[in-house]
Amino acid sequence: MKRELDALISQMHSAGISYGDAVRQFKRRYILEVLAHHKGNQCKAAIELGMHRNTLSRTLAELDLDTAQIRKGMRRPVMSERPMIGQRPTMDQRPRVPIAVNARQA
Repeated sequence: MKRELDALISQMHSAGISYGDAVRQFKRRYILEVLAHHKGNQCKAAIELGMHRNTLSRTLAELDLDTAQIRKGMRRPVMSERPMIGQRPTMDQRPRVPIAVNARQA
């Protein structure tokens, strides 16, 4: 991994990327990775990152990361967009069973 990081740093330096931009890109990617691991949960991500949740929230704002988009990407799709594997029958497809009528009511 160290060799890969060294190669990446050499490429960034050769491409003329400034130190500030390099650090900003690293922060963005690293924080996004941790947030994805915790399914967008900022509290758990902040603990793993060793910072307070408010600090993480401010950092996300500084890096122009939209937390709503992060969480939206983690959600399950709505029922209409999910595959139909092993799905229960709808009301129209269920067999009709007669309901017993109480003799006292008749």
